[in-house]
Amino acid sequence: MRVALVHDFLTSYTGAERVTKVLADLFPQAPIFTLLYDQKKVGQIFPPDRVRPSFLQKLPQFIRQRRRLLLPFFPMAVEKFDLDEFDLVISSSGAWVKGVVTRVNAQHICYCHSPMRFAWDWTHEYQKEHKLRGLKGFITNYLLNKIRVWDVISAQRVDHYVANSNAVKQRIEKYYRLPAEIIYPPVDLSRFQNQEIKDRGYYLIVSRLEPYKHIQLAIEAVQALPDKRNLGTAFGGTPSVSGELVIVGEGSAGKQLAKLAQNNPKIRLLGNLPDAKVAKLYAHCHAFIFPGEDDFGIAPVEAMACGKPVVAFAAGGALETVVEGKTGTFFTEPTVASLTDALKRLEANYQNFDQAAIKEQSKQFSQERFKESFQELVEDLLAEKRLKIVHQHANSSSLREKEETLIKS
Repeated sequence: MRVALVHDFLTSYTGAERVTKVLADLFPQAPIFTLLYDQKKVGQIFPPDRVRPSFLQKLPQFIRQRRRLLLPFFPMAVEKFDLDEFDLVISSSGAWVKGVVTRVNAQHICYCHSPMRFAWDWTHEYQKEHKLRGLKGFITNYLLNKIRVWDVISAQRVDHYVANSNAVKQRIEKYYRLPAEIIYPPVDLSRFQNQEIKDRGYYLIVSRLEPYKHIQLAIEAVQALPDKRNLGTAFGGTPSVSGELVIVGEGSAGKQLAKLAQNNPKIRLLGNLPDAKVAKLYAHCHAFIFPGEDDFGIAPVEAMACGKPVVAFAAGGALETVVEGKTGTFFTEPTVASLTDALKRLEANYQNFDQAAIKEQSKQFSQERFKESFQELVEDLLAEKRLKIVHQHANSSSLREKEETLIKS
């Protein structure tokens, strides 16, 4: 059986790319098709001899780095991938690559991180965040209208959808009118097994720095907290909390966040770091803050793997991973007041959080469980397809026999 993997962009190594890496390990002979590829950033994880980028890769780097300029060309680039030689196509899609064109008798399984949020449930917020008004707004809305039409049509090409959370399953059913089953993304818990767990008193965020992640909300909330010397006692909890916020990651909102945090020693933006250093930061943090709505959210699970409680916005995938009062606490409004109140509740109840119970919760989302579930899904779908072919062949043979009998009579 010839297998191909398809992923939107191999230009960074965050949650979606980690899923694709596990799929690549499950199918080691499968080439990986992608719209854009950055060998410097992910070449050691996805070697170039295995990656087949689209024709957009030939564009100058300064254009490739500005994806919004390429929006009109992504559908065409996806459809130009030649997948005729493959029996099974697995797309890891958060926007575009579920629209690939496959052979009639090929099986296409889409592991969907979400329907493209900038075109659907997040479209108005997206335009506000990027200040797309006037002529820019008019052009953007025109393009988004065309993209939505293509998105719904191309979504029908998938034979079987797998959602990474119930939140994404609901979006697939809402916008595509198609069923999906849930397999939670794989989290590499082995990274944290040998970590020495300490409490250095700081809050931690590990995230792409994009507007919709609402990192600015966490910065403003931490800046509004009492002086670090009085923080623990002010909230009625542990006096060891320093009130500092450590942020790991890069993204389009990086400069804005750096400006917001400047001259404030409570806030430290560290940029992208190697996995080993990030694992240590998880192991030594006081608690993890997850201020935005995400499709699933691997980072909170990584924090829980170290026994750390999570303060999360009560929406999206966090509702399926964080257990109120057991592995963390929620805030219900995207406001500084709501997040500050959640931090207050966390500190007041901090001694009641059990590290062992938090770690146990994270095991539901292990790589091993993902591999087992996904492999079983593939085998079941292929077996079902073979059975259908056998029945079709049997029915065809029966029809020919009847025709021959009629002719003879």
